[in-house]
Amino acid sequence: MGFIFILIYFVIIFLVLEIAVILFRSTGLKRDISRFQVVSMMTGTGFTTKESELILRHPVRRNIGMFLILFGAFSLAVIISSISTIMTKSFHIPQLIWTAAVLGLILLVLRFPPVHSFITQWFHAELQQNFDLKELPVSESFEMNENDLFIDISIHEDSRHIGKSVKDLLKDDYDINLLFIKRGEETIRKDRMSTELCSGDLIFVYGSKADLSRLFEEELKLREQQEHDEKRAARLNE
Repeated sequence: MGFIFILIYFVIIFLVLEIAVILFRSTGLKRDISRFQVVSMMTGTGFTTKESELILRHPVRRNIGMFLILFGAFSLAVIISSISTIMTKSFHIPQLIWTAAVLGLILLVLRFPPVHSFITQWFHAELQQNFDLKELPVSESFEMNENDLFIDISIHEDSRHIGKSVKDLLKDDYDINLLFIKRGEETIRKDRMSTELCSGDLIFVYGSKADLSRLFEEELKLREQQEHDEKRAARLNE
């Protein structure tokens, strides 16, 4: 009976994990990021990655994350307790089966497209009604859709844009807005459009993902490679 109890409880943990992934995705988080962060919070490991900021900066995701951390700690205690009493008959198998069945039903309902769409809209409505603008992540603040992108781009030493101003770069009618330029400790806002770019500049831009990919193709490829290397190094250090 003890082994059955543990098996069913692992099914419950899996169902909670899948439900949390769906809820995170409803807030706009990607599937792979959602799954990694849910596992990280439930196990108490790996939550110190850069992607954890996507959880911490989002009020709805923070609440889900708090539940997962508490549930993970509780689950560890239950599993340890179950193993220590594996030979006893004090397991409540019927109640556990009912819990697993209810969670399974919730998971099926959440995967139903109309329900998923409703939850997504409800989360966004809650954000707009109950939280100040300064509390919202950039994506919600800018009311971004899947074709928009807010990103900081580093101008490397071999960039073809060095010596040019953003005003010159946007002459071809790109759907891109420059918010400001970070040059060392200096933040350039007033003259951001006419300032010539230098190696090491960090520009914060918002606009069409396609236009940004065309204009800053080299910079984005280098950024992607650096992020890949950082993730690989982090996995090796774990």
